[in-house]
Amino acid sequence: MSPRNTTTGAVLEQMVLPALTRGHYEYRTQVNVGTRLGGRRHIADAVAEKEGKKWLVSMKWQQTSGTAEQKVPFEVISLAEIVLSGGYEGAYLVLGGPGWSLREFYTGGELQKHLAHADLVKIVTLEDFVARANQGKL
Repeated sequence: MSPRNTTTGAVLEQMVLPALTRGHYEYRTQVNVGTRLGGRRHIADAVAEKEGKKWLVSMKWQQTSGTAEQKVPFEVISLAEIVLSGGYEGAYLVLGGPGWSLREFYTGGELQKHLAHADLVKIVTLEDFVARANQGKL
């Protein structure tokens, strides 16, 4: 297996995009969707669209323990801000890879207790997102 197969980009291309296609979504990748807190541009991994509704899709891959877990709250805040600005039904933050020690905390909704508007962003496992996308149920 090449090192590229462990990157977010490879997972997006090999699992998420085909699932969106099977669920009859149109999508664009690496979309500039606005600005993050602090003024930097916000590039979404994908924007999925179906029947005039759009969702933001952001992916975080954690192969081994590391800093991706610490970036999740900021990503949720950034995604919620974009959703609040209009034009999107909601957002998905997809957690992939075996290195998450806080996976259950994030996917179980515990972060919502600490962040305003976190309910606009569904934090899901890669497997859960692929299943939802396959079935056309974002």
